[in-house]
Amino acid sequence: MRTPLLRFAARPVHRRILGPLGSALLAGVLLAGGTAGAARAADATPTAPAAVASADLAPAGELPPDGDPVASPPGANDWNCRPGAAHPNPVVLVHGTFANRYENWLALSPLLKSKGYCVFALDYGMIPGVTSSGSGLLLPIGGLGPVAESAAQLGRFVDLVRGATGAAKVDVVGHSQGGMLPNYYLKFLGGAAKVDKVIGLAPSNHGTTLSGIANLAPYLPRVAELIYTVCAACRDQVVGSDFNRTMASKPDTVPGVRYTVIATVYDEVVTPYRTQFLTGPNVNNVVLQDRCPVSLAEHVAIAFSPTALHLVTNALDPGRATPVICG
Repeated sequence: MRTPLLRFAARPVHRRILGPLGSALLAGVLLAGGTAGAARAADATPTAPAAVASADLAPAGELPPDGDPVASPPGANDWNCRPGAAHPNPVVLVHGTFANRYENWLALSPLLKSKGYCVFALDYGMIPGVTSSGSGLLLPIGGLGPVAESAAQLGRFVDLVRGATGAAKVDVVGHSQGGMLPNYYLKFLGGAAKVDKVIGLAPSNHGTTLSGIANLAPYLPRVAELIYTVCAACRDQVVGSDFNRTMASKPDTVPGVRYTVIATVYDEVVTPYRTQFLTGPNVNNVVLQDRCPVSLAEHVAIAFSPTALHLVTNALDPGRATPVICG
């Protein structure tokens, strides 16, 4: 996975810490409102703004039903797909903070499509002028807006998917914030009647301390406010936020929905990692290393881990579950 280039309008900020671990650490610092993100912005070398690759935009007048012109991951957003008897629920993929549907789901989307699912992926919480070129295309970075607003976007997307496919319910798979915000949709926006299963990869279900870094935000209010201006979702996901108090006002789960949480002990963004787990009926909390002790997948890499993705496919179709291979 290439490290992306963040662009705030015409001024780029390079993620200079290489690899998935570096991407996750940078996201963690930004969530915490710490000084590292600001320091890297100051050190960045300006470059001319890159043009949007023609491959990632739909031709004029041919926008899909969701109106999103950005590239879909392989296998996703075939609006003519009709679910078969084997997999009657379309699968909706929800990316994480500082991500987009294309880059987040390059592994899972084609895997699910190959297994016969109708797969759909949305972009949400976009801020104009913030883009990533980690995949080789210049794409927006999302998951930045207030979580409640993003959950409403998810609700509208689910309705589009249900209308296009004729399905009564969908299954939702999300990573990080994308594994948590469906719970807001279920609890507060009427989503429980439209969703059968929710599967979270490293979801921020109860907020995060970012390995304790978030506790520094009160001591760096100006830096924190700068970050939160760009990323309201970062503020929402910190432990003790108003958003998390709202979430805690209702039980973790809603009746009739089946939940799976897949966490990794090496998660450095949503910490402590066990806070990702849900309490309630129809919940399966899984630690990746319990199934694959040698796995070193952390917060970003879990979305590309063969073992984690195998756990996802088993959770989507438990009647056809197969032994999980450690990989």
